[in-house]
Order: sequence, then C-alpha cells, then structure tokens
Amino acid sequence: MSQDTSPFTRRLAGNARAVEALLERLLGSATAVDEIARPANLLAAMRHGVLNGGKRLRPFLVIECADLLGGSLDASLRVGAALECVHCYSLVHDDLPAMDDDDIRRGQPTVHKAFDEATAILAGDSLLTFAFDIIAAPETLLTDGQKVELILALGRAAGHGGMAGGQALDLAAEKSPPDEAGIVTLQAMKTGALIRFACEAGAIVAGASENDRARLRHFGEKIGLAFQLADDLLDLTADAETMGKATGKDAARGKGTLVALHGQAWAEERLEQLVVEAEALLAPYGERSAILVDTARFVANRRN
Repeated sequence: MSQDTSPFTRRLAGNARAVEALLERLLGSATAVDEIARPANLLAAMRHGVLNGGKRLRPFLVIECADLLGGSLDASLRVGAALECVHCYSLVHDDLPAMDDDDIRRGQPTVHKAFDEATAILAGDSLLTFAFDIIAAPETLLTDGQKVELILALGRAAGHGGMAGGQALDLAAEKSPPDEAGIVTLQAMKTGALIRFACEAGAIVAGASENDRARLRHFGEKIGLAFQLADDLLDLTADAETMGKATGKDAARGKGTLVALHGQAWAEERLEQLVVEAEALLAPYGERSAILVDTARFVANRRN
C-alpha cells in the first residue's frame, strides 16, 4: 500500500514530531524553578498519557493558524504543547472507570490500567495545571497581555463552560438522551471548544486583528463540528484496531449522536457542507491558507 506523502501529511507529521520533542523535554525529570520535586511514578504516568503518539491535531492548528498570520513558531509550539497537555489530561480522565471506562487508548493501556486509578487522576490534574505553567513561563516569548488572553481563553475552553461541562452533559446523556439542540451544545463543548481555542490561539500568538481572530475562531468552530461528526461516524463504522480504542460504545450506551439521529448519509453530506463553510472562511487569505483548507478536509475524511 502506498504511503501518503502529500505536503499536508508531511507538515502534520513534522509538526507532531516537533510538539512531541518539546513535550519530551518539558516532562523531563529535572525540576523547574520553585518546583520542589517531580515524583518519578507520577511523572511516568503523565508521560504515558502524553507521549503515546497521536496526530497532535490541536497543536497543529495553533501552529498553522499562527503561521498564516505571521506568528512565532517557537511561541506557537509552546502554546500547542500546553493545549496538548489539556487534551491529554481530558483523555486520561475520560478513560477512568467512573467516566467512559476504557482500557485502551492509541493502542496502548490507558493510564489507570498501566498505573492505577489514583495515579491517573493525579496525572490528569498535573497535566491540566502544567498547561498554564507552560504558557505563563518566561520561555514562552509572548507579551504579558498575550499570555493573559491565552490563559483566559484556554480556561474558558477547558472548564465547566467548555470541555469539562461537555463531558458532564455527555455522562448525563447516557441516562436521558438529549434532543438535537442538546447534542449540538454537548459536542460544541466537549470536542469543539478546544479545537476552536486552537485556531483562535494561533491568532493571539500572531498578535492578529480582532477580525482575523474572529475569523479563525469561526473556522475552528466549523472543523470542531466536523471532527465530532466524523468521530461519531467512525464509532459506528470503524474497528477498534484501526481506531486504537474501543468502538461502538455510543450505540451500546444509547448515547444520542447526530449520526444516530439522522443517519450515515446525512452525516456524510453535512461533513461536506462543513468543509465548504470552513474553506469560505479562509478565502480572504488565498493560497496562504492551503494547509488549513487541507486540514478541514482531513478532519472530515479521517479514518482514525
């Protein structure tokens, strides 16, 4: 089988390697200023939850949106690494028995299986707080104003009004399936909020205008919807080996999804529509936005 070597695929893989290398350094054993110690078992659990592969899509969006508007690569890498810590914390906690109860993540044992539940909870807590440490650190070469904007936006995206709140709604949906409007709200919070932040963060890193910031924020909303819709389709159609995690769990738990509500054909048509809408938002940037256009198509058409 021939390997995809398109410019987009090479760019995605290259950025993933750069983010992985930075996370490897940031999660090293040496303590930072004002840290007392880094307990070895906790650090190992954090590393297990973060340094386990993955496409690194959210950091990629930070980096590429910043690049589109002339932002610093080094700063966008650090903000992307911080965002990946938040994303991975959410996966560590989502996999816990009290939440989604998963044993496999990215083809490997989940953190609570590789270690234990208490360590997994602490690893997630530590990754979440470390994200804000990374943004605020002197090594992140942004103005204090930019750092405050990023911290506020990430806090809103990750917390009870964003991702964590979406997870709460998702758990409640197992007992009382929401209507279509409820499903859209749930998914915009649980999945879409961090993807929207990723795109807006790139504009903040670049010191872009409010218009550019709003445009990329809306782009992030479109591809966040597409990501979740594609994920729901894959949960229905893909196998666990391809996905690197259990599939078919939404249907088994009776969770309401747009795919369950409208069917596969509708979902595929809606994905195409979301890509068109995302591309339209990028039209003012012309050829400079080609990688982000390809990203929207990748999100909609992904196979794992």
